Amino acid sequence: MILNDAQNREKSVLTRRSLGRVKNEHLEVANNQQNRILALSQILDVLPDAAAIIDNSDNVLAASDNCVAMGIVSADRIAPVEVRALNREVKRLSKTQSRDVVVKRNGSRLGEWEARIQISPIDEDLCLLIAQDLSEERRLNDVRRDFVANVSHELKTPVGALSLLTEAVQAADTDIEQVRHFTSRMQIEVKRLTAMISDLVALSQVQGDMPLRNSMLVSVEDIISEAVDATKIVAEQKGIEVAISQNTDVGSVFGDEEQLHIALSNLITNAIKYSPNNTKVGIGAHRKNDLIEISVTDQGPGIPEESLSRIFERFYRVDPARSRDTGGTGLGLAIVKHVCANHGGDCLVWSQEGQGSTFTLRFPAYQNGGGIPTEVVSK
Repeated sequence: MILNDAQNREKSVLTRRSLGRVKNEHLEVANNQQNRILALSQILDVLPDAAAIIDNSDNVLAASDNCVAMGIVSADRIAPVEVRALNREVKRLSKTQSRDVVVKRNGSRLGEWEARIQISPIDEDLCLLIAQDLSEERRLNDVRRDFVANVSHELKTPVGALSLLTEAVQAADTDIEQVRHFTSRMQIEVKRLTAMISDLVALSQVQGDMPLRNSMLVSVEDIISEAVDATKIVAEQKGIEVAISQNTDVGSVFGDEEQLHIALSNLITNAIKYSPNNTKVGIGAHRKNDLIEISVTDQGPGIPEESLSRIFERFYRVDPARSRDTGGTGLGLAIVKHVCANHGGDCLVWSQEGQGSTFTLRFPAYQNGGGIPTEVVSK
């Protein structure tokens, strides 16, 4: 009897020890799990997309700040039904799965957004959820598609005209006057096609990944002088005086000289094209604290107020018929806008119908290393 009691006490002690070890092991596993979640949660806010650590029961154990605002997480649970279904699929297959879904944002006025949800298993219990916002990607795809459509349309016009004129020349091969007339029209269409291709190349360059590869200190006075010289023939053909203000030596800009030249030349060329014959185009420059402004003023018909917000769009024309007569491509001001953005500046416009327009290029002034665009600093 005494032996049995001793055995029972020993058995009880062993049982308590065994339970203690199991409990400690569970605590150790839980602590390790918590430490892993804590370590992973510190990475979530660094990721460019919304991200969360989730378990097999759709509980959210850690999430980046934007997960709630974007409607992925609500009350520490996965909110969208489609994402919960994807989580179950990942649990069943034990491998990464992704799906494009439409997520309703929290708040009725915020609307919906398109997201690419990817869920990857971390271990048997945890998964990493990443939600990539596709709205901007969709918008860029729409812009690219519209751009290709516009380019195709714009190129089709002069190419089609050249095709018809070629047929007309062949049909009038014995009539010298008709041949001369048609070939002169062909030269106009070729010039228009050449201008279009040149502007497309220029636009692709200023929109590139490294738009300021040839950066240097550029004198504002020199840029104005060179741009005026480049447009001199066009101005003389219309009897337009290009008047430069007395003091244009207002400092320098750090950037790509060719881009700055193209931007100012585009503004002067537009001013000349849209001004009546025998009028004046004015060019001025001045400095306001840390900014340099270069202004081009014309005496043209002005821009309707409803068009002012759209004139920097690619291929947008206030008056398409007149633009075709003047040989405009519809890309000049888009190029100007990108050049200004590349140099940390802006392009402002004032216009009133019947009173002309003033376009102003605004750039940071160079000051002993200051006024350098971020594109150059990070290069």
